Amino acid sequence: MDKMNHSSAEAEAETIEPLRYLSKGEMTAIETELLRDYRFGQQQLIEIWGQACALAITRAYPLSSLAKKQPTVLVICGPDQNGSIGLVCARHLRIFEYEPTIYHPKRSSHSLHQDFTVQCEKMDIPFLSYLPTEVQLINDAYNLVIDAMLGPEADCANIKEPYSGILVTLKQVKIPIVSVDVPSGWDVEEPSQDGINPDVLISLTAPKKCAMSFSGKHFLAGRFLPYDIQKKYELNLPEYPGTDCLIEL
Repeated sequence: MDKMNHSSAEAEAETIEPLRYLSKGEMTAIETELLRDYRFGQQQLIEIWGQACALAITRAYPLSSLAKKQPTVLVICGPDQNGSIGLVCARHLRIFEYEPTIYHPKRSSHSLHQDFTVQCEKMDIPFLSYLPTEVQLINDAYNLVIDAMLGPEADCANIKEPYSGILVTLKQVKIPIVSVDVPSGWDVEEPSQDGINPDVLISLTAPKKCAMSFSGKHFLAGRFLPYDIQKKYELNLPEYPGTDCLIEL
């Protein structure tokens, strides 16, 4: 009897497929399908992802655990989709009683991006006009930095100013860094040798190949994905606990 149970347990263990880590092409294909075939709106997806990022940050760094008296957080936003996700994340952090400040050096002309910016302004979230190059000022003023800068759409071999300069600063900060989806300066498909080294990574939809060797705290936010897409791309997503929209991998 024991032997039978043992072999059936073994067979069950063998059927659990490993989580799929996406290439850049797969990631783009899934997003295109969500927008075109499943009629998700871009604003809707960015809102889902941004809120999930804020929730992950509350898990990794609860208000009660922050070292400084004020629950200050610096959110660095890029010009593309990752930057918009950062803006939504900042707004939700504000609702969760953190004190985000946004540094958004190159604002996009995209109307969606502008809408998210206005929403933050209306929540009285301050925007920095420049990022101090004196790293100690950042360490002293904030509990953590959220990197929503370059993301998966960036060409990491050709990073221009102001982002190359910001990366130099981020490599020197002593406070924790939380990266959204793909750490800035990393290639989607492989971990960076000389990029930033975040303490927390929040993968969106499914983790990317560059995250395979990530050793920090790793969250996944992808519970909204239609089953047919999960099946088609063989994502083998983990079971989310209860009604949670994110899971720690």
